[in-house]
Amino acid sequence: MDFNIFMQDVVGQARQEIEDAGYTQLTTPEEVDQALQQKGTTLVMINSVCGCAGGIARPAAAHAIHYDKRPDQLVSVFAGQDREATDRAREYFVGYPPSSPSFAFLKDGEIITMVERHDIEGFDPIKVVNSLQQIFDEHCEEI
Repeated sequence: MDFNIFMQDVVGQARQEIEDAGYTQLTTPEEVDQALQQKGTTLVMINSVCGCAGGIARPAAAHAIHYDKRPDQLVSVFAGQDREATDRAREYFVGYPPSSPSFAFLKDGEIITMVERHDIEGFDPIKVVNSLQQIFDEHCEEI
């Protein structure tokens, strides 16, 4: 199998998983600015093709939002694929180094906290779900 075709399949599946979970993909810097400057709460899933993204972060992204409280907006950028969009999103994550996969939580366009790769890799999805829901409990309204 051609490696490029294989990678397109992997990337396509990763994109579809996060869309199916209810996240809007941001693929340009302009889309990032429009989404992250919104009033309210926003969860950004920084997606990637690594094993911990597929085995831990994307499942956690999908399951964490089935909760009494959740962000107003769910979006995703794809590290290593949509580089300009990811770079622009990271400009909003002041004080945090680039990390993928990861989750950034913003309120009114300002970074509140992140669940970074070191909080994901080596943990099971339930631990990450619990971390996200703890953030939701603290900063989100009940739906």
